[in-house]
Amino acid sequence: MARAIWTGSLSFGLVNVPVGLFSATQEHEVRFHQFESGTSSRIRYKRVNQDTGEEVDYDDIVKGAEVDEGKYVMLTAEELAAVEPGKSRTIDISDFVEASEIDPIYYQKAYYLAPTDDTAKKPYALLARAMEKADRIGIATFVMRDKQYLAAIRPKDGVLILETMYFADEVRDPKKELENLPGRTSSRGKDITMALNLIDALSASWNPKNYRDTYTERVEQLVKAKKKDRVVVTEGDAEEAGEKAVDLLAALQASLERSKDHRPGNTHNLGKLETRKREITDVDLGDLSKADLIGLAKELDIRGRSKMKTDELREAIEGVRNESSRAKSRRAG
Repeated sequence: MARAIWTGSLSFGLVNVPVGLFSATQEHEVRFHQFESGTSSRIRYKRVNQDTGEEVDYDDIVKGAEVDEGKYVMLTAEELAAVEPGKSRTIDISDFVEASEIDPIYYQKAYYLAPTDDTAKKPYALLARAMEKADRIGIATFVMRDKQYLAAIRPKDGVLILETMYFADEVRDPKKELENLPGRTSSRGKDITMALNLIDALSASWNPKNYRDTYTERVEQLVKAKKKDRVVVTEGDAEEAGEKAVDLLAALQASLERSKDHRPGNTHNLGKLETRKREITDVDLGDLSKADLIGLAKELDIRGRSKMKTDELREAIEGVRNESSRAKSRRAG
């Protein structure tokens, strides 16, 4: 079972519900360690005194706030705790608002709220049901890990979800931060109509299962391939932004034509690549010229193909289709 990363009370008027805060999401990135190049020696980091070079124990470290250039005031954990807002173990709902009024840019990270004991279940369920019926989101503040958070609390299927939020002064003004933003430009009616048609053709119902972290998957494939000393199939080289100037209307028309086979999600191109791998299974690579091999390697997105010799190209392509055959056998088994 998951362990609460924070415990306290959810305050709703004069009602206090004992709750725990649990992470609602988890990232699935590949984690790397650092090594000195050419060795298997791990790189380690230590907390050291910059003047003496000696390592400092964690318990002997205090926080310092810079007040002038090169000048600091030191603050202990006890001093910081003393200035925390009152009821620091309370998530205090102060307002209820409509979800549509909140710009998503303010949201940070999602957590689940759960009652910590049996006595909290009834008021917890009451609050969740009332918020569902009212169709409102609770806005609250609370302190966690020496930081005050603004939070939005919403019900979903009987569970209260807390999303930490940025305060207003933490969201940057794009007009002050970004250059070359377009002004109010006039667009041709035909351009707008074509763009609307393209949006309509690419529209779909939201389903998070349609989308995968294909980059992490390919990194995992790379790790497995390197472990077995095999060739790695990679994405094609990215086109440089601004490489070509294109006619907007022509681009919209071409995009609309391509959208006829649109399927929701970001993984349908992976299926096309697998299909092409299967198609080349019976090709006799010995009968192909180097130019043909480079063309085939390009279709299979084999990186570094332009620098490979003829035998290296054959070996790389053979490695790809062997891997495809093994994957097919595993699926069949």
